[in-house]
Amino acid sequence: MVQTIQARDVTLEQLETYFQLQRVDDEQFFPEWQSDLPELTDWQKQLLEQVRAGYFNLLKQPPLLEKPINLAVVSPLLFIGQFYLAPLNLRAESSVQISAQDEELGILVKGNLDTLVLKDKLWVMVIESKQAHFSVEAGLAQILAYMLGNLNSEQPSFGMITNGGSFLFLKLVKAATPLYAMSDLFGIGNRKNGLGDVLRILKKLIHLSTSDNMR
Repeated sequence: MVQTIQARDVTLEQLETYFQLQRVDDEQFFPEWQSDLPELTDWQKQLLEQVRAGYFNLLKQPPLLEKPINLAVVSPLLFIGQFYLAPLNLRAESSVQISAQDEELGILVKGNLDTLVLKDKLWVMVIESKQAHFSVEAGLAQILAYMLGNLNSEQPSFGMITNGGSFLFLKLVKAATPLYAMSDLFGIGNRKNGLGDVLRILKKLIHLSTSDNMR
C-alpha cells in the first residue's frame, strides 16, 4: 500500500530512505552562489533598502506569517530582479508529487509550491516562504521534495528558502543518486543589507537556468 505524505510533513530521513537523496559538502558542487555574481544598479540598491525597512516595520506587528512575508519581501525582490518580465513566467501554487516504490513499501509525497519561476516549462527557482519564527532549515525537506519533483532531470534545479529575514540557496542534481548542496545563510538584519547578495545570487541562478550551456 502506498503511503501518502504532504510535502510540508516529509522529513530528510524519508527523502534519503525512499529517494536516495544525499547531501554534498564539496564546495565545487555548488560554486554558482559564490562567484561571477552580477552587479546591482543604484536603483535596485535603493529599492532593496526600502524592502529592508518594510520588513523591520512588519516585525513590530507579530505574528509575521507567510502571506505578509511574500507581499513585503519575496514579491518586491522578484520585481526588483525583473523576474516578472519575459522570457520568464511566474507561476504560483503548482501541485508537485513524487513517488518511490519497492516490493513491499511505497511513498507518495504531494504538495504545492509557494512560488515557482518558469521559462518554457523549465523549473528555474522555487521560493518557499516560512513563518518568521521558523528557521529556514524548517523548510529544507519540503523544498527538496518539490525539487525532486522536477520533471526536467537533465539540468540542475536551484531553490531558495526564506522566512523573510534569512535566505538559503540550494542546488539539486538528479542522477542515479540525487545530490544536493546548500549555500551560506544570508540575513536581512546584518549591518550590510543581505538582500543585495540575495538578489545577485538570484539573478545569477536565473541566468544559468535559462542559458543553453547550463551544466
